[in-house]
Amino acid sequence: MSAKSSPKITEMSFEDALSELETIVKKLENGQSSLDSSIEDYTRGTQLKAHCEKKLKEATLKVEKIVQNADGSLKTEPFTAEG
Repeated sequence: MSAKSSPKITEMSFEDALSELETIVKKLENGQSSLDSSIEDYTRGTQLKAHCEKKLKEATLKVEKIVQNADGSLKTEPFTAEG
């Protein structure tokens, strides 16, 4: 899959980007591509990796926990690993 025919990375979902990244890794590990193709795939792979990391960070920032107040009402607050 060349970069010219590939979807724009910034418009990809996490799952689609991860799937394409896995395909690229397998292709590079196979070692059957030309040098130019391998460089192109590696470059796209690093961009996909960065996109996946960004998506994961964004998701982490959105995670909240639901807390019950003493009066029984509920509120949300940022989730932390400690609490």
